[in-house]
Amino acid sequence: MTHRVLYAIVWLALAASPALAAGGEEHGGGEGLLWPLLNFALLVGVLFYLTRKPIQAFFAERRRNIQSELGQAAELQRQAEERHAKWQRRLVDIERELDEIRRLGRERAEAEREQILADARESAARIERTARSAIEQELRRARETLRDEASNLAVDLASGLLRERVTDADRDRLLDEFIARVEQTPSGSAHTGDR
Repeated sequence: MTHRVLYAIVWLALAASPALAAGGEEHGGGEGLLWPLLNFALLVGVLFYLTRKPIQAFFAERRRNIQSELGQAAELQRQAEERHAKWQRRLVDIERELDEIRRLGRERAEAEREQILADARESAARIERTARSAIEQELRRARETLRDEASNLAVDLASGLLRERVTDADRDRLLDEFIARVEQTPSGSAHTGDR
């Protein structure tokens, strides 16, 4: 029922406004401005009454949409902060892993260096042993060669000296002494009859 009354008032105001506007011109004065203002106020009131619920519904829907978008934005921000915190932790973990890799690399390099040095020392010791063994063998051969050469030289010198110094009389005397010794030996007694 209120809608019908409201429509009737609006209809009367709209119908009366041209007549009042025309009559206001005759009277001059401030009444000519009153009716258009009254018409405008009535129009605004009617428009407000008729559009109040749709406007309220629009703004309520708009508020819900904004609240929903704010909720989604807050959720996205929370997820982004979680991802950021996760990546920060991952970055710290990566830094720790890199430090551990560097430490292990240094330890391995040190161990390899020590192993290389130990291998080099062992190889040097083996080479030194081999060289000493070779030197000792060469020294033994050289000594034997020198001994052989010295004995050959001594024999040559002795035979040369004997040739020079031993006379025929010395040779006969040496031969007689040798024969006497041979005769004194038991195996030599069989040879005495031959002489």
